[in-house]
Amino acid sequence: MKKAIVFGATGFVGSHILSGLLNSPEYEQVTAVARKNLDITHPKLRILIGDYDSLADLKSEITADEIFIALGTTKAKSPVEAEYYKVDHDYPVLAAQIAKERGAKSVFLVTAVDANPNAKFFYVRTKGETERDVIALNFEHTNIFRPSMIVGDRKENRSLFEGALMKFWPALNPLLAWKGGKYRGMTGEDVATAMIISAKNQTDKLKIHEWKEMHELLQGQTKG
Repeated sequence: MKKAIVFGATGFVGSHILSGLLNSPEYEQVTAVARKNLDITHPKLRILIGDYDSLADLKSEITADEIFIALGTTKAKSPVEAEYYKVDHDYPVLAAQIAKERGAKSVFLVTAVDANPNAKFFYVRTKGETERDVIALNFEHTNIFRPSMIVGDRKENRSLFEGALMKFWPALNPLLAWKGGKYRGMTGEDVATAMIISAKNQTDKLKIHEWKEMHELLQGQTKG
């Protein structure tokens, strides 16, 4: 049985990662690092209270076989680019670095479709730089997940434009089959489930999961 640690457990994808790991018989302990206590109780669950600025103080407690990272913010929450970059790049990279130093063998990182460190656009460039710097840590297995629109009910408020996109994206899905369907939307729960399934049989040093790869993982589970 394995031990896992989750960063971003209160977020849209991260909350599903946490519940999925807690319900999986393959994990004996699941640690969630969060800024405040979670309204969850489970015999497997261990909660560490912390954030980017206090993470170094928690280093001795960050021990796991696998680290799942679903950290991210929005422009509404972090309108200043430096703060946005801190949450979307600096925090995931530091979390992965500490987990690696503490013995983690595998990392599972949520980024975004078209992530590219050389992109002109700040959002996808930030995600690409996060991928680049986590890959450079040289885990035994690095798993990158690049969802496009993540659909479903969210707790946090979004802009009117983002809200409209999320509302109509499922209807657009059939029209997004080009480029391997990588722009198709997926629910937060499905992204999380695909991540957990991928942890069952890791053979690649580096694996990039776009919509097609995540969909195949989910279909394989259904057939099984």
